[in-house]
Amino acid sequence: MSKSPKIVAIIQARMAASRLPGKVLKELGHQPVLGWMVARTRRSELIDEVVIATTTDPSDDPVADWCQQQGVAFVRGSMQDVLDRYYQAAKQHQADVVVRLTADCPFIDPAMLDDNLRTFLNADPKLDFAANRLPPPYTRTIPIGLDAEFCWFEGLETVWKEAKAQHQREHVMPFFYEHPERFNILHITHEPNLGHLRWTVDTPEDLAMLRQIVAYFRGRDDFSWLEVAELVRQHPELTEINAGVRHKDYREVDERK
Repeated sequence: MSKSPKIVAIIQARMAASRLPGKVLKELGHQPVLGWMVARTRRSELIDEVVIATTTDPSDDPVADWCQQQGVAFVRGSMQDVLDRYYQAAKQHQADVVVRLTADCPFIDPAMLDDNLRTFLNADPKLDFAANRLPPPYTRTIPIGLDAEFCWFEGLETVWKEAKAQHQREHVMPFFYEHPERFNILHITHEPNLGHLRWTVDTPEDLAMLRQIVAYFRGRDDFSWLEVAELVRQHPELTEINAGVRHKDYREVDERK
């Protein structure tokens, strides 16, 4: 009987965010945003290991320090070449399957991750890549902040070797979905379509809204994405807090050196 593939969730995290510097360690309820990411991702039934991929820049020493204090595995690599950071982390931790997450999604949902992973793993014919959100012409059906991407290590290695464009190196996975003629890819959609909702932490307004949502759950950090969806349905004033925030295009790159 063949052994199950080792599934490693790699969370990219750095302090030098352009719109909300230091956002990954901003307090959200009783723990930093990155703490939410780790705690909720670890509740997945299928993910074997959670690894933080941060940078070698001194500004990210606090991220490495937090990981050491909390006993969370981490690797440090290039600030701009995030694809290389992922490849090195996946190789070091002997991943068969890589789950790409970003540290600004503290409401990441373990049940949704597991559902998406089962879809990815059980597909026939075998998938090279899957994601629960992809840029246009695909339609987003999940709230911004529940995003996850899935690939096999072999595919990641191919992309790592061949991707040349800056946005492909910085955003890790675009080479897959920009070459549908080469890869078997799947856009995983959800019903009902709640793609208009925004639960990520990229601006002060985002953080303010998420802090109010967390306050409703009175110290819990195990609420589901469906509970959040029901809460904002009952309290539409919550979504007005960050309604004016523009979501960045995946081809945008960080020009700062």
